[in-house]
Amino acid sequence: MGKPTGFMEYPRSDRQYAPANERVQHYREFVIPLQDEEVSLQGARCMDCGIPFCHQGCPVNNIIPDWNDLVYHGKWQEALNVLHSTNNFPEFTGRICPAPCEEACTLNLDDAPVTIKTIECSIVDKGWEQGWIQPQPAEHPTGKRVAVVGSGPAGMACAQQLARAGHAVELFEKADRIGGLLRYGIPDFKMEKHIIDRRAEQMAAEGVVFHTNVHIGVTRPAGELLAQFDAVALTGGSEQPRDLDVPGRDLDGVHFAMQFLPQQNRRNAGGSIDPAIELSAQGKHVIVIGGGDTGSDCIGTSFRQGAASVTQLEILPRPPEQVNKGLTWPDWPNKLRTSSSQSEGARRDWSVATKSIKGKGGKVTAIQCVRVNWEKDADGRWQMRENAGSEFTLPADLVLLAMGFVHPVHEGMLRELGVALDGRGNVQGSTEGGKAYHTSIDKVFSAGDMRRGQSLVVWAIREGRQCARAIDEFLMGSSDLPR
Repeated sequence: MGKPTGFMEYPRSDRQYAPANERVQHYREFVIPLQDEEVSLQGARCMDCGIPFCHQGCPVNNIIPDWNDLVYHGKWQEALNVLHSTNNFPEFTGRICPAPCEEACTLNLDDAPVTIKTIECSIVDKGWEQGWIQPQPAEHPTGKRVAVVGSGPAGMACAQQLARAGHAVELFEKADRIGGLLRYGIPDFKMEKHIIDRRAEQMAAEGVVFHTNVHIGVTRPAGELLAQFDAVALTGGSEQPRDLDVPGRDLDGVHFAMQFLPQQNRRNAGGSIDPAIELSAQGKHVIVIGGGDTGSDCIGTSFRQGAASVTQLEILPRPPEQVNKGLTWPDWPNKLRTSSSQSEGARRDWSVATKSIKGKGGKVTAIQCVRVNWEKDADGRWQMRENAGSEFTLPADLVLLAMGFVHPVHEGMLRELGVALDGRGNVQGSTEGGKAYHTSIDKVFSAGDMRRGQSLVVWAIREGRQCARAIDEFLMGSSDLPR
């Protein structure tokens, strides 16, 4: 805990954003960090709540009260050690995790939780500034070789843990740079990519070998990995997007979000885009279908590209602005949240379904929508019903489909390996027992979105770490890696 009376003495204070009219002019991060003294006072607000429900809210089980107390007392390097004991990449989660730990904080009962995410990010950023974060190569090699396929946060965490256990780890990535969705999905204004690069340098110094532009199951047979490595970890993403089956879907100007977002990240990195497939929101009326984080990223990117207008549509009802904490705490509640991108000028609308997409000369010009109601049927299941006479039309030059992802891509690696899939189309694998993270193939493991489905960066890191321990136990008979 921090100071016993700190939560009564110090109000909650969090990082602020640069003004919207300034930040939309560039693609850099725009969060204004707190000063060290301010962070320490926020750490002092951590109360002696007996049962720290923030542990329950945090998928990687960060030891939050401990590092809050250390920061309060100015012991930043010790706080960093505690933070790294459960999380390989707190600079990732400190930027893009939605902070379920704060929803679970006891002080959130009064709508003023400890600024856990800000403290976490401050600790690790100071660690990099002070040079405290260094490679941790294994003292003794095991002679075992492990292939990790997919270099997102799950793959990076899995690879780093295995390398520190002494295994020879090779990480395969289909793109030209590592990072997975962090690299070519998350916009730079939410997390700049040098943050990934410095972790990759640390991992390389620890012995991880990176292979980019290698698409397992496409440019290199998956069977080669089974023949050449003692274990294989499948840590790719859930990349099969949910499509919109309406008339006009095939018009020019209707695209999946992940056809749009990676292009800007490539431009920011100095890369070029094939003019035949290049997308831009400049001067266009943009419709984003889907109200989640991916849709929000499309909004912020569209504004920075100079969109004339951006409208975000969500098929579900508008969430409540306030929730009954007695019913929801400490769980993640369904409530209205407004992202930094949404606050930059987007129009948001709820309970809206798309009926058709209209065009002229093969190009999109408008979408036709209808308002819907959600009602429970006799079995208690929610059913959608269109409101008669509520149809309306929105002008559209660019329609971005951001309705989530249904499962990993099956063609290629998964089909070649023949791993069993669960009922949702993800790679089948339990997280408990002696076969944790095993797939249906003896020496093949899986973790992250490829196993659990579309999820958060913090869940990816957790699963990557736990998968590494399972592989270490499989190879060595036991493991000292933390779970």
